[in-house]
Amino acid sequence: MIDYKAARTKMVDNQIRTTDVTSHSVLNAFLTVQREEFVPAKSKALAYIDNDINLKSGRYLMEPSPLAKLIQLAAVQQGDVVLEIGCGTGYASAILSMLGGSVVALESDEELAAQATETLARLGYDNVAVVTGELEKGYAPEAPFDVIFVHGAVELVPEALLEQLRDGGRLVTVQGYGNASQARLYIRELGKTSERGVFNTSVKPLPGFRKAREFVF
Repeated sequence: MIDYKAARTKMVDNQIRTTDVTSHSVLNAFLTVQREEFVPAKSKALAYIDNDINLKSGRYLMEPSPLAKLIQLAAVQQGDVVLEIGCGTGYASAILSMLGGSVVALESDEELAAQATETLARLGYDNVAVVTGELEKGYAPEAPFDVIFVHGAVELVPEALLEQLRDGGRLVTVQGYGNASQARLYIRELGKTSERGVFNTSVKPLPGFRKAREFVF
């Protein structure tokens, strides 16, 4: 029988604290949310390994270290309205819900969205609403958001997402693929967006979000 609470503590101590995650609220959220509840049944024993977990074809639960660093970068405050792009089974949604006021968890895959809805409701994360739709379009009906968190690597950030940020709002993503990728922070101020690279990291890509290919004659 696996002691998941002990495994969770070990994950935080060995994988997250050691990679410059110092926010007490972020660390507490990772200590609290039961990661094993958000992975496929066959993967429960692997819930706390330092690796991505395959949810279904092409979709992954991000490994703990980069996920924690990205969430810390988002600097979610109590009362913030958060949009998560590509929530999968809802694990990061649960983390974000402990930090902010409410979370809109957007998912394009209806099967994953149904799993997220069931798991989050069963575990009592009542301030998360799972919605389905195209990830690149965000979720305009609930905009503007204080924070937009993109769960996976993208090639570009669509303007449609940046326009859904409140003044002073932040978007956090990993841009680029493989070893050339970088965590980036976008900040919306007075209708304009500034951005900066913060740290290098490599995470699995989120489907879509690719630049249009140019024809070369």
